[in-house]
Amino acid sequence: MTRTVTGPRVVVPVALIVAALGLIAGRRPWLTGTVDDAALGTSTITGSGTQVVPGLVALSLVLGAAALAAATAGPVIRRITLAVGGLAALALAGLSGRALADSDTLLGGLAATASGRTGTVPVVAHAGVWPIVILVAGCVGVLALGAGLLGAPAWRGLSQRYDAPADPDVAGGRGERVLGDWDRLDRGDDPTAES
Repeated sequence: MTRTVTGPRVVVPVALIVAALGLIAGRRPWLTGTVDDAALGTSTITGSGTQVVPGLVALSLVLGAAALAAATAGPVIRRITLAVGGLAALALAGLSGRALADSDTLLGGLAATASGRTGTVPVVAHAGVWPIVILVAGCVGVLALGAGLLGAPAWRGLSQRYDAPADPDVAGGRGERVLGDWDRLDRGDDPTAES
């Protein structure tokens, strides 16, 4: 059972789901709050995922790309991409946790920017469901990619049909070198028109 949890059939889809959730969450409202300010008046302000966590989409894309690269790469690159993907998932979880813990300051900064000021404006904010979803998804992604890193030696890469031929020249009947079909095409010969 341990082998299947650390294998690519579990790790890659979990990482891709976490990345997709990060992309979806970028447009969704993360924080909502009330501002009572002389310049802004009493108003409601909302911060989307990309406003609250500016690197949300980039981290999600890194995570998705790392998962796909790990599925198709050789053993060394596989370990590197799994580690990079795990760091991206960890960053997603950490930034989501920051959005939950420091929502008043983050939304206050958005309110100040909206009014053309610097710093923050006092805001009473509350978090929506998306920071929690991304926090949990990021933690699941870290666990999945960590398990994948442990099981990476057992992963198989792409089959040999995707490998370049070891020697493009083919040995002839008497040991002389004969050009392969692709080389003949490059020179203008048609290998299908044998005389």
